[in-house]
Order: sequence, then structure tokens, then C-alpha cells
Amino acid sequence: MSEKVSLRSDFWFGPQAAVDLRAHHTGKLVNSKLTLEELTGTKHSLSHRTESGRRPIIGICKFGGDLNPCQAMHDHHLGDRVADGIRQAGAIPLRFEASPPLGEPLARPTSMYLRNLTALSLIETIIANPLDGLVLLTGCDKTVPAGLMAALTVDLPVIIASAGPMLNGYYRGEQSASGVHLWKNRELLAAGSITEDDLMVRSCAAQPSAGHCMSMGTASTLNSLAEALGLTLIGASAIPAPMSARAAYSFQSGAAIVEAVLRDIRPSHYVTRQSFLNAVAVNAAIGGSTNAVIHLLAAARMAGIDFTLEDWEKGANIPLLADIKPSGRFLMEEFYRAGGLPAVMRELARAGHIDDNVKTCGGKTLREELAMHDDWTDRAVIRDIENPLKKAGGIIVLKGNLCPDGAVLKVSAVSDPALLQHRGPAFVFEDIEDYHRRIDDPAHKITPDMVLVLRNCGPLGYPGMPEVGNVRLPGYLLAQGVTAMVTVSDARMSGTAYGCHILHVSPEAAAGGPLAIVRTGDMIALDVANRTLTLDIAEDDYAARMQAVTPAPAPVHSPWGVIWQDERLGVHQAHVGAYMKYSDHPGLSGPDIAKRVRARLRPQH
Repeated sequence: MSEKVSLRSDFWFGPQAAVDLRAHHTGKLVNSKLTLEELTGTKHSLSHRTESGRRPIIGICKFGGDLNPCQAMHDHHLGDRVADGIRQAGAIPLRFEASPPLGEPLARPTSMYLRNLTALSLIETIIANPLDGLVLLTGCDKTVPAGLMAALTVDLPVIIASAGPMLNGYYRGEQSASGVHLWKNRELLAAGSITEDDLMVRSCAAQPSAGHCMSMGTASTLNSLAEALGLTLIGASAIPAPMSARAAYSFQSGAAIVEAVLRDIRPSHYVTRQSFLNAVAVNAAIGGSTNAVIHLLAAARMAGIDFTLEDWEKGANIPLLADIKPSGRFLMEEFYRAGGLPAVMRELARAGHIDDNVKTCGGKTLREELAMHDDWTDRAVIRDIENPLKKAGGIIVLKGNLCPDGAVLKVSAVSDPALLQHRGPAFVFEDIEDYHRRIDDPAHKITPDMVLVLRNCGPLGYPGMPEVGNVRLPGYLLAQGVTAMVTVSDARMSGTAYGCHILHVSPEAAAGGPLAIVRTGDMIALDVANRTLTLDIAEDDYAARMQAVTPAPAPVHSPWGVIWQDERLGVHQAHVGAYMKYSDHPGLSGPDIAKRVRARLRPQH
């Protein structure tokens, strides 16, 4: 017989808790919906598997709600199915909501500004409450990294259960994708080919059902990478939100987390450096979002795992296998029907690009999990290694005097390979408002050989590092048929976007980085083959300009903004994941916090 597990919730409801506090905690939950027998009883199917004989308590964290429309329609229903699975397995589900909400479509200046706050709020909520395990109902972009950062910090048994992507959208008989076609349609609008009313109608046509963006944007990418990391049941991430299989996987996630608690399977047991390297390879093979870079760096930091920006180069030459927009033709509905992420990971493992001996949240190896899935694959949607969509699909890391700490480029999203080796004069926009004011003014005479530079949009500059790096070209160039130029920014871009956009320049302009010294007309050289991005001016001129730079973070407008910019506690730069500096302090790293959380698993008598 396996060893009995000590429940963390015994600290609240077990015999070691002070009787008056135990009575208080129990009475309040009985007042809401539970019974005394459920909370403290020892005559049930799991009593022989826990030291106290009590049932485990599982927290179900919802990220949905009206302020997060990507999950609002179905989060409650999927939560019900998770709860059903938890009860079926003999445990107690308790629901709570993540705060602040992380709805990418509505939050300004950007939900990225709230990612760290939500992660911190989750950490404190989990520490403060009688939870033995967690199911995180993720979906929209920042819900996954916020959940990852919290889960890897507290290190309790956890399963990430995605809400799922939308079904395919259509407009006048043609496929229409949320995000991807917004960028295409804004180009048509700028070129004078459609009206503003047309843009609104087309945008709504690309949102046909419940779910997050159905291209391989940031939401689909990060939910896929949660599966690659072993934190999601294998095969679950790509299932469209309205499908019955999504509800079935939610139920199975509820049952699986109870077993993970009873076997004490925690993220620190299976999420390793190799898991993150696997995720880098998977991201390349699916044409994943550049936002994965900044989010996985932050998550690894919370877990105390040595994983750096330079590690992303290990995926640079991994072939692109998934023919999914924005890098391909299809959407997540076809990707799921074609075999989903298991089909991709099986190909990568066959070629030696990932290690399938890593463990997963169910305690099995990835190889064992993949062997349990149907190996049929639609090769029109998911290519094999010998016939990739592109021979190299990974995100590359650039260095140089314009980005000493790094910048990133998604090569699979670049439509014109000639731009990968480019030298041209800069045209500088001070911030996104300046860009909007001037981009379509023909008096500036922007030409296709120029490099569009957008600065003051990084973690400190905007603040929060918004998804504005996929800047649109001038309308008058679009009308002439120009479709691609090199752009450079300290911003992020939507995972649904495409183009030769160099992003995450670090250090950012507002922190005194070299992007702040670029002047319109300066020559900028991009050399992807040699991984360099260079401001081509004389060394003494460069040094003099840098000497004159003064860091200029954005004005503070809220209490969180004060903490965000604080020298000791505030946000780091993009190249390390833009996590908060508090976790660098002694005793406040993820592993340090996890030790204190686990100390309550086996209280001292």
C-alpha cells in the first residue's frame, strides 16, 4: 500500500488545528454549502490514503468573467465539470476567482501590466487558504503565465485546464481568424480599400463562438506550452471551447488533480530545465508567439530553474510543422482535428528535438502519455519532420549595440526573407501616440527601405510593455503594394501578428537603453545569420549619446504603478522575463516560498 499523504488543509480542519479555530473554519463552510461529515469525516473512499482520513480540498481558480470575454461564456460550465470530476474522485472542490482579471481585449494599458499583480495575488490567496491542490482554468493570453508563475512558486499539485480556442470564423465564405484578420483588415482600411464600418463587421465575424483566439496567437501558444511542460493533460490544449471533448477533459482534470494530491505529485517533481527546453522546441514547431519568451522566462524564475533568453536560440533551427495562422493556413479547429499537440510532440521526439522521458502532472513520462493517444495525423495540417512548412521555425535572439541584453524575432512570421539581411535609415517614433499621429502623413516621406523604430513601449516606458510592436506600415505605402518593412521596438506584439518585427529590445529606451539614442536617419543593420542588430554610427558618437541619456519611466498614475517602478521591488527588463524584483530578495524566491508552503503539509506537533 502506498504511503498516506499529509493534507495541507489539515492545518485548518485536522486534529492538529486548535479546536476553536477548527470549529470556526468548519462552521463557516457548513454555512455556505458543505457538511460537517464532508469536511471532517473519515468514512469515505479516500480515508485510507490520507494521514488524517479527511478528504482533500481542491481549489478551482477561474480567470473568466465579463472583463475577460475570451472565457466569460463558458468558464462557469467548465468549472462545473472540473468540480464534478473532483467530487467523483472523492475530494472537495472550492472555487475562487483570480484578481485582477486578465482580459487581453479590454485591459489598458495592457494586461501584461497586471500579469505580475495577478500572479502575486494568486500566490497570497493560495498560501492563505486550506488548499491541497489546484486546477487553474486558463484561456486568454496572460492567464496562463500568471497561473504558471503562481503554481511554480507555491509548488502544490496543480493542473492547468484551458478554456479552449474559438471555432473557425468566416466572412463571406472565407476563413476569418481573430487577431490575424484584424491586422490584415486594418491594413486594408489604411490603404482605403474598406471603410470603418467594414472593419467592425469583419472583426465581429472573426469571433464566432466562446473561446480564446483560434490562431496560434499568444493564448493558443501558452496553453500549448503548458501541455508541453507537463502541467496540462496531454491532448487537451487545442480542443475548441464549444466541443464536448473540452468539457470531458475538464472533468478528467478534476479527477486527475485528486490523484496528484494523493500521490503528492508537485510541479517541482517534473517541471525541469529540460521541460522548458522541450517547450522552446514545441514553440518553434507550432510557430508560437514571441510572448512565450517573456512569460516562460518569468515562470522559470519563479521555479528557480536556470533558463535564460539565450536558451531560446536552441529552438532557432527546429522545423515549423504546424500549418497554422499566422505562420500558415489553418486554425486551431483544424489543428485539433489533425492530431493536436501530441502529433507535434511525437514528431519532435522521433527526431530527437525533445526529450520524451520527462514526467508530467499525471506521474507518467511524456513518452508513456503520447503512446496512449491515437497516432493518426492529418499531414496537410501537421507536417512530418521530413516535409516541414519551413526548415527553421524558431524564435531567434539578436544582440548588438542596439540591444546589448537582447531582442527577439519570429522568423516564421517574416514574409520577405530578403529583410533578414537589411541595412536602412531609421525613422523614429517617440511612443505609440507619436506613431499614430505621424505614420500616415506623406510629408514624412517614409520609404520601404527605412527601419521603423518605436520606443518607450517597454516594461517601464508605457508601462507594462503593450502589444504595439507589430506596427502597421504607412497607408500610402500599403496602397502602393508595399507589404513588409523592418521594424524595431522595445514593445511586444500580438501572437496573432506577422511581419519582420524586432521586439523586446533590452534594455528599453525608458531605462536608458540604446534605443533612446537612435535618431531619424541613423543607419540600422539587421543580420539574422549572425544574430546582430546594430546602430551603425561612430563609436565616439555612440558613447557621447549614451552618456547624455537619462532614464525616463512613464508617469505613475496608480498605487500599483509606484510598486511597478520601485527600485527594489519593481519590474525587471524584458530579457529576464519582466518579473518583479521582490523575488530576488533573500527568502522570497519561488523555491523559498514553496518550502514554507510545504512546511504546512506535515505540521510539527
